[in-house]
Amino acid sequence: MLLADPAAAQETVALDQLSVEGEAGVSLTRAAPVGLNLRTPDRTASRLGLTPLETPASLDIVSGETARLRGQNTIAEAVTQDATGITTIAAPGNGNGAFTSRGFAGPNSIQQLYDGTRFYVGANTVTFPFDTWNVERIEVLRGPASVLYGDGAIGGVINVVPKKPVFVPINVARAVIGTDGVARLAFDSGGAIGQAEFGDTFAYRLNVSGNRADGWIHPVGDFRNLAVSAALLFRPSPDLAFTVSHDLGYQEPARYWGTPLVEGRIPDLIRFRNYNVLDPKITWADNWTQFRTEWTPSADVTVRNTAYRLTSRRHWLDVEQYAFNRGTGLVDRSDYLEIYHSQEQVGNRFDAAFRGSLFGFRNDFLAGFDVNHIDFRHTNNFNFDTSDSVPLVGGYLGLFPQNGRASPAYATSTRQASVFAEDRVILADNLSVLAGVRFDAPTLHREDLRSGSQFERTYTSLGYRFGAVYNPTPDSALYAQYSFATDPVNSLITLSQSLANFKLATGDQVEIGAKGLAFDGALEWTVAGYRIVKDNLISAVPGQPTVSTQVGRQSSQGFELALGWRFAPGWRLDGNLALLHAQYDRFDQTVNGATVSFAGNQPIDVPERVANLWLTWDFLRDWTARVGLQNVGQVYSDFGNTARRPAYNLVNVVLDHQVTVDSRLSLRVYNLFDKVYAISGNAVNGVGTNWLLGRPLSVEVAYTVAW
Repeated sequence: MLLADPAAAQETVALDQLSVEGEAGVSLTRAAPVGLNLRTPDRTASRLGLTPLETPASLDIVSGETARLRGQNTIAEAVTQDATGITTIAAPGNGNGAFTSRGFAGPNSIQQLYDGTRFYVGANTVTFPFDTWNVERIEVLRGPASVLYGDGAIGGVINVVPKKPVFVPINVARAVIGTDGVARLAFDSGGAIGQAEFGDTFAYRLNVSGNRADGWIHPVGDFRNLAVSAALLFRPSPDLAFTVSHDLGYQEPARYWGTPLVEGRIPDLIRFRNYNVLDPKITWADNWTQFRTEWTPSADVTVRNTAYRLTSRRHWLDVEQYAFNRGTGLVDRSDYLEIYHSQEQVGNRFDAAFRGSLFGFRNDFLAGFDVNHIDFRHTNNFNFDTSDSVPLVGGYLGLFPQNGRASPAYATSTRQASVFAEDRVILADNLSVLAGVRFDAPTLHREDLRSGSQFERTYTSLGYRFGAVYNPTPDSALYAQYSFATDPVNSLITLSQSLANFKLATGDQVEIGAKGLAFDGALEWTVAGYRIVKDNLISAVPGQPTVSTQVGRQSSQGFELALGWRFAPGWRLDGNLALLHAQYDRFDQTVNGATVSFAGNQPIDVPERVANLWLTWDFLRDWTARVGLQNVGQVYSDFGNTARRPAYNLVNVVLDHQVTVDSRLSLRVYNLFDKVYAISGNAVNGVGTNWLLGRPLSVEVAYTVAW
């Protein structure tokens, strides 16, 4: 029975032949659709093209095929259900793309990359990528990663790697229908271009996917999106390759900002009710263009360059805050907001890798630079202050006031330059050490378009790490690592004047772990323990709630376990577990005129337990069943740990039937037991006001065909 898309075997061969996508001169193989990929070279934890067994860090490599087989249509679903210890705090305000990892939360601590290139976060929002159809793999590096990608990665890095051009023909299509009006169409095509005399010179890849649904929340809970990914490879010689690619993402997500709590819970009669106005708008449009060059003049030298341009256009028109008023029995609404983002990021990344010897030892060395220019323009109506109340059930929800529309607010221009280097020394066949360093010097210029005031500030940051790997056997590794990283006090390219003079937050991590394979690869496993400490948190000045100061410390320590086990013919178990203790070590804030210490409290949105389990059973010829279980521990919506969001357990089921060699029919059931659970939430004065609920019980049927 085929355990992957019908074209997967052909695609694997084709991708293995494309050494141009290798790092440090190493041909990278396609991530396997099962297992932990411990022998698969990655692009995220190191630029040297090391496998997880060779890397002194915690790394998950999630195949895009794995995500599609498990019915995970979004990047958030794939990362949180397949990687270790990652949870989502998705909301329309952060682009439905914010995560937590190792005790830290949000896009300014969990950095996101596309094909190895960093997104600069504007106003705490990242909206691309979102669809798993064009994904070859997702690589998740847990723990500080400033040495590789600059500030904003104390919690970790999520790198989405798209599918690449192939010379072996591939054509795959998928159609999906489901409850709540779900309809999905997707197409993947690749192969060589031109006549036979050109040989393996030109190749292409084209992926298109579209999704729409009426939604499970009403009214205005419908959504639609479109993702297009196209790439063209030109390889004039075996040692030189050029790739030009363009990715488009367009989204109109559900205009849903949460459900108000009534006496601390969500009553059944309002679970599917939306309290937004009747004419809201949310649109996100992203375009990403890359030109990549790779030259390998010898087996020991690889030179790479990536030039790129990203544009993002975003628009919100909503009422975003809801709270049940016990005295009136109504829902009080506030934050009538209209916001526009216009962002352009242009940059270039260059690196060169060399293989040789150092003091008689084998040595891999890489050095490079990264330059960017980011323009950001923010249009808003933050000076518009209005509120109203609507019935808990029924009633007219109204329209957005015409006198509350947005006007240009501020514009920023950010210039960023960095240099980085990595070095790996192989001291013996079973012992290696790895070191890396990166220096960043971004300069931010901000202009208030209403008052005309301006400021400019340069922030310098240094990240570094040292690690060692000992291999007791060729199939196992013990490692230790120390790393130092930085986080911006807020989204760097949109810092306000009030935060301009604050230093970058700093953090360091100590990690030890082990990884390995056993029983001829039937069992793969990783374990890790770590401690991270972050300094220079932001807090309100005691007695002056509108003034901030830089104080405080936050720490986390934890244990992580992951395994993939083919324990019997036709049976497979994949799972992971993350247990951590995260707290504010020192954090004072003014509450109602008094100084309150939050020391010892659990950080906002951070669960201290996350677990995933997938059981796969080939119970009949051409039939496969998959059952996924996810457990997320309780979290809090406030510093005082009084606004609690309960822990939850989700069960997802997939049933596949291989109709023919080239076609597959799938039944997918999400949230099998219809659990009511919160992805994120808000609180006022220590009391939870509303929860943004996750997907209820729903069903989809998918048909995939290759030719």
